[in-house]
Amino acid sequence: MLSLMDLLDRAESLSGDADRADLLGRLRQARRRLHDPHVRVLVVGELKQGKSQLVNALVNAPVCPVDDDVATSVTTVVGWSATPTAVLLGLPAPADGTVDLDPTRLRRTTVPIDAHARCVAERRAPDGSSVECSEVGLPRHVLAGGLVLVDTPGVGGIGSADGAATMSALPSADAVLLVSDAGQEYSAPEIEFLQQALAVCPNVACVLTKTDLYPHWRAVAELDRRHLQRAGVRAPLFPVSSTLRLLAARRQDRDLHDESGFPELVRYLRDDVVDNAGVLARRSVAHDVLTVTDHLLMAARAQLAALEDPAAGETLIAGLQTGRQNAGDLRRRSARWQQLLQDGVTDLTADIEYDLRDRLRRIGREAEEAIDGSDPGPVWDEFDEWLSQRVRATVAANFVWAHERAQWLAAQVAAQFDATDAALPELVEGDDGEALELVARLERVEVEHVSRTQKVIVALRGSYGGVLMFGMVTAIALGMSIINPISVGVGVILGGRAYREDKANRVRRRQTEAKVAVKRHLDEVVFQVSKDSKDRLRRLQRVLRDHFTTRADELVRSLDESIRSAREATRAAPGERADTLDDLRRRVADLEQLHADAERYALPALEAVPA
Repeated sequence: MLSLMDLLDRAESLSGDADRADLLGRLRQARRRLHDPHVRVLVVGELKQGKSQLVNALVNAPVCPVDDDVATSVTTVVGWSATPTAVLLGLPAPADGTVDLDPTRLRRTTVPIDAHARCVAERRAPDGSSVECSEVGLPRHVLAGGLVLVDTPGVGGIGSADGAATMSALPSADAVLLVSDAGQEYSAPEIEFLQQALAVCPNVACVLTKTDLYPHWRAVAELDRRHLQRAGVRAPLFPVSSTLRLLAARRQDRDLHDESGFPELVRYLRDDVVDNAGVLARRSVAHDVLTVTDHLLMAARAQLAALEDPAAGETLIAGLQTGRQNAGDLRRRSARWQQLLQDGVTDLTADIEYDLRDRLRRIGREAEEAIDGSDPGPVWDEFDEWLSQRVRATVAANFVWAHERAQWLAAQVAAQFDATDAALPELVEGDDGEALELVARLERVEVEHVSRTQKVIVALRGSYGGVLMFGMVTAIALGMSIINPISVGVGVILGGRAYREDKANRVRRRQTEAKVAVKRHLDEVVFQVSKDSKDRLRRLQRVLRDHFTTRADELVRSLDESIRSAREATRAAPGERADTLDDLRRRVADLEQLHADAERYALPALEAVPA
């Protein structure tokens, strides 16, 4: 049986002979998919949970920085390479000291593999440029099947800016590993993240790390499984010890390796992630080859039937013309489909924007209640962090809901093409992390410094009237001087009241400034994220439109070719028929054999992958 590459080569050759550039385009796209065997696995989690050490243990190399104080602050991509390599991607350091944020100017700097972890920890390349991300290649068996491990930043946890960027990367990932250490059970943000990840990623697994440090890790693992069950999260849980895994590799100790828990995790990555991705890739390529051979066989069989039985040629052409008319109906139906898609995108855009505004309005009300309940100035840093986490969690939830609705809309559109090749295309995803990076930081509410002199002046200003008024009263009624114990006492009381009122006014002013800052910040979030959502939906609309229009055009082109070939065959002279029949029969036999080979690749995949 031919290999997949041989199948593509043969299909491209036959499509070129038939002068079908449209089918050649589809096959070349399938070849590009086959040449990219990478299976991306995102390693995510809160700060200091052992993500980097887990990656190091999986590849048995200290490629990611691990330290009690230093945390991973840039993304590190670890894949297979024949020789160990490390490349830093970063922005150059300009001579004038300014920061160039143009992503098109990312500089690739190759460094020794043993210097990679230090450069990533310091976020500084040897040439002085900043490090934004890095790529590592290692000759490891676990990576040989195309597995790519992505160590994501843990600064701030999954509710931080990096967490929002991770959420936007989930649809492009083949699997996600949520890492949490065995020191405590799952937190609410971790469970929420798992629920969101399952909505946009096909494979999600949980890894419980540092089991060697916590004797009670089995109790924690059981609690975590109960949390997952209550939350409806169907994800396997793997308790592991990265330290034992690395120690076992150094000692070549099989028992210690089994005790580390890594064999089960590696088996999951190999069988459920890498092999499943390979099944889907083979099914996709085989499906494309089958479709192309069906189109080519349509014309070849029509021509062969007309040559073998010229008397029945007119009946054959009439049947093909009926199919051509049906294809014309398909094109007209595609116009209705495009209207359905346009209306669906319009409704979806409005729903997503309303959902975002509604969620942010609730955050705004909570923020106002918190501001009204205290002086925001002294606790502004904590308030800023709370608001940022709430906003990013909200944007992530909105993103997940938008992704689910977009998938639903794509299925609705595909239902309009139930009589044709209506496989859903790969939907284009956006990057909501970039949208949030464009949002300006929350304006700071400063606590103005009030010196002792200013406090005394405020108190004297408030007490002056009291001293004067009561001094005049006591002077007239009691014959006392204007400055007397009574007037001074009243002045002290009124001065203290004036100082308290001035202090309360400053607090109210800061509260007003804080509310205005929060409102302006949330308005900018709505502006930037709504723009990103609209752009993503417009890309979805274009992808679906182009995909199904191309499928309809391919069918119409094949029917036109079949009608033309059949007409030429019926008009051919008897001598010409004999010369053409042998070549045409060989061509049909080649196409049928190619179709049969493609089916043998497609059928096991179809059985392995549930509908």
